[in-house]
Amino acid sequence: MILNFIRGFCMALADSVPGVSGGTVAFLLGFYDEFINSLDTLISGNINEKKNALKFLFKILIGWVIGFILAVSILASLFTTHIYKISSLFMGFILFAIPIVVKEEKKNIKFNLNNIISGFLGVSLVVFITYFNPISGQGSSVDLTNLNFGLILYVFIAAMIAISAMVLPGISGSTLLLIFGLYVPIITAIKSVLHFDFAYLPILIVFGFGILAGIASIVRIIKWSLEKHRSLVIFLIIGMMIGSFYAIIMGPQTLEIPQAPLSLQTFSFLWFIIGGIIIFGLQKLKYFAEKKK
Repeated sequence: MILNFIRGFCMALADSVPGVSGGTVAFLLGFYDEFINSLDTLISGNINEKKNALKFLFKILIGWVIGFILAVSILASLFTTHIYKISSLFMGFILFAIPIVVKEEKKNIKFNLNNIISGFLGVSLVVFITYFNPISGQGSSVDLTNLNFGLILYVFIAAMIAISAMVLPGISGSTLLLIFGLYVPIITAIKSVLHFDFAYLPILIVFGFGILAGIASIVRIIKWSLEKHRSLVIFLIIGMMIGSFYAIIMGPQTLEIPQAPLSLQTFSFLWFIIGGIIIFGLQKLKYFAEKKK
């Protein structure tokens, strides 16, 4: 129970900030396949299988909810006032996570043309979405209380894509929300609801339905892909992680008051190293968990 609580807590911290996804944390802590199989079983398994999957996921969920609430309570203001430090932290997350992913999957990594193309596709996908983001450079002052069909559809689709990224080890779903210009508005909306301001509740319900739709549609695809084409998927994941460097560098442009992209002058080496230390801490936690089994 304690171990799964910690797992969920760490996933929440990753999911709540742009950088490494909760799926990557699950991957680093060594329970990703169990996590995906449990989600799939919850959708398509029999009664007994669903009960066992639900028990496992509920323990993860408790830690996730507590971790997410704690993160959101401070992120809305921290992200806008210390954007360059936080961006440097995210870059540390990703850079130090990549070699760990490569090490953990070395038996599945095969350098052939198809896999290399998959890696370039992962990089290109993130860079393309970031570069052609219509909100970038114009602020992200989306009024989530003024509902219309276009906004509802946009938030629903963004939630579907974001949760798919959170489940897949690679680019963070929060990074995608940052790219879509919805990260700060959604975090602010969640924080407002936690403080009993329910003006944002309708759009958060839409966001929640988008998350459920994303999970239902992506989990079986991920499970099948990892079983049948694991090497190809690993290269795609690594490519998306590399591409997310560009997304984080350009991330300050999507704030409500756009800031200049991250540069050598604004980069914080200290926070970058802290990001790496956190990643290695998660890896140590994995080894601890394996010894306890």
